Amino acid sequence: MPRNDETLLTRKPVAPLGMIPLKGFRHQAEIVDNYLVEWRANRDMQHMDDITQISYSAPSFIVDACAPRFGSGEAKGLIKQSVRGLDLYLLVDPTNYSVTYTVSGHENHMSPDDHFSDLKRLIAAAMGKASRITVIMPFLYEGRQHRRSMRESLDCALALQDLVNMGVGNIITFDAHDPRVQNAIPLAGFDTVQPTYQFVKGICKNVKDLEFDNDHLMIISPDEGATQRAVYLASVLGVDMGMFYKRRDYSKVIGGRNPIVAHEFLGSNVAGKDVIIMDDMISSGESMIDVARELKKRNAKRIFAVATFGLFTNGMEKFDRAVEEGLIYKVVTTDLVYQSPELLSRDYYISCGLSKYIAFIIDTLNHDCSIESLLNPYDRIQSLVSKYKRGEY
Repeated sequence: MPRNDETLLTRKPVAPLGMIPLKGFRHQAEIVDNYLVEWRANRDMQHMDDITQISYSAPSFIVDACAPRFGSGEAKGLIKQSVRGLDLYLLVDPTNYSVTYTVSGHENHMSPDDHFSDLKRLIAAAMGKASRITVIMPFLYEGRQHRRSMRESLDCALALQDLVNMGVGNIITFDAHDPRVQNAIPLAGFDTVQPTYQFVKGICKNVKDLEFDNDHLMIISPDEGATQRAVYLASVLGVDMGMFYKRRDYSKVIGGRNPIVAHEFLGSNVAGKDVIIMDDMISSGESMIDVARELKKRNAKRIFAVATFGLFTNGMEKFDRAVEEGLIYKVVTTDLVYQSPELLSRDYYISCGLSKYIAFIIDTLNHDCSIESLLNPYDRIQSLVSKYKRGEY
């Protein structure tokens, strides 16, 4: 029985459930749909009236919708069935560059801007008829452009305001680069979910000789921005943590950012310890590898590079070399963004699935229940680690 069944049996759904996955998130959405269909087919519905029961256990909750494009590259949102009265969830991966379309005979890979525009098109196609609209966007669109330090655009804030102005009532994202961006929409729902439990689960499943104690394991934040993630995991596991401070050259801008001059380490001795480096994303991977190199200089044992989003914008060659050199032992990310065949083929890569977690969130929200217990995985991590230590996992 799903862990949230006892809570859901006390509440009726706010409206019939519907999901619209954009093309770049279709595979994950189908897995989410399978979970929801299975759970609801086997759930006790005696507290619901007959009409509610009819829509509650449907063969699928995915709404038939698409965003076709004209030969010029222009597009439109098209919903092929009624969404009137639905509790509607739109799921999108803005980083999925594998999705393509044709512009005047030329193949064009979809950018985050294209995905976000398609999201707005489908919201517009719903024409305000849905009972409630929630957007699930694991990688927050333009999340790294979250604050203004000179004459520059505040893209993330504007995007959130666009969604709210179109009628979106709640936005669910994962590991937002800076959650304070929600201040741009103070009257709308905004939740940022941490996949910490899935990280621990993925590592435990693939590595059988970890020792979860302060003498053998340490959590590292690669910079000051990721400190909170590292502090949380270290406190749950009862181990020490350290952090690096990125000293940058603010007189230059290379590739859209100030280049890193040096990594300064703050923390206790890492010699002989397994180390988990935690961050929100791996983009080019340079920063993660630099931190791993600094830790190896300090005689760290095995290094796990862990991040919610594995973008790998410069390919896998740097990580291949880092693994060959012994700098990195495992790379761990989630399936919340597109995973290339090149990435999935690496034997040092661990993929953490989040589809079941998303299904729990949708199922709970559809009943208008609190997702607080889902957002705090402390008890689940403790239970998992206990089983691992006993050799039961």
